[in-house]
Amino acid sequence: MRKSIGYSVFFAACAFAPVLGAASTSPTAPQQGDIYSGWLKMYDLKFDDAHRTFGAWMQSHPDDALSPASNAAAYLFSELARLGALESEFFVDDSRFKSRVRLQPDQRTKALFTQELAQADRLADEALRRSAVDANALFVKSMILGLRADDAGLVEKQSLSALAYTKQARVFAERLAQVKPDAADAYFGLGVENYLLSLEAAPVRLLLRVTGSNVDHDKGLQEISQTAFHGHYLEPFAKLLLAGAALRDNHPARARQLLWELHTRFPDNELYTREIDRIDRKGR
Repeated sequence: MRKSIGYSVFFAACAFAPVLGAASTSPTAPQQGDIYSGWLKMYDLKFDDAHRTFGAWMQSHPDDALSPASNAAAYLFSELARLGALESEFFVDDSRFKSRVRLQPDQRTKALFTQELAQADRLADEALRRSAVDANALFVKSMILGLRADDAGLVEKQSLSALAYTKQARVFAERLAQVKPDAADAYFGLGVENYLLSLEAAPVRLLLRVTGSNVDHDKGLQEISQTAFHGHYLEPFAKLLLAGAALRDNHPARARQLLWELHTRFPDNELYTREIDRIDRKGR
């Protein structure tokens, strides 16, 4: 029997797994020490440092939509970490996912998250009006909609809204893949939709296909792997999602290998340690 994971794609919330990706495959390949360093701090759960880095980048690059989008991600991630919504069992255990309650986010953080998303949306739209093939703006648009999907699905427990945002995100991810085929981050959202929705029961999968969703298990894992091994900003998310897929497919050794790799790079992030310990306890 297939396991059902619900409609939330957890585009960003699937993990904090920082991996130094190949800059040449990023839609906007920044150099070390700029905005990407904020992502590394965010993945290490150092949210205040991440916000300061993103804020400084916004001041020096006021037209870059990636700055407020990254800041919004940091606000959402910090809330998911605080609320305990990042544990693998939350996603691998279907009964736990289905019985999840609507979370209660901090209202100030929620307001800042919404504010940063609006700013990123405005800047990305302006960039796309100047050039419909602006890779950075297309990436930001797909990320904004992915963050909205996570907020709707994981925080607000609004699965249908999360699914709608996922479909909208796909449009921009596909455009990015066309404009810049080597932008491996573009394939993550596509892969997440294909893979996670493929875990639904057969009647639900049929309904999802009829209503316009992409549902292909193998293709989804291939797309996620493309980001995991060639991506930049979203490489960490792809790595951890592959670990989750390995756990669901009863391959704990593979999951542990991926998690250990992340742990050795970011030993201060206790999420990886807890997940590795959980695997080790079950293996005894």
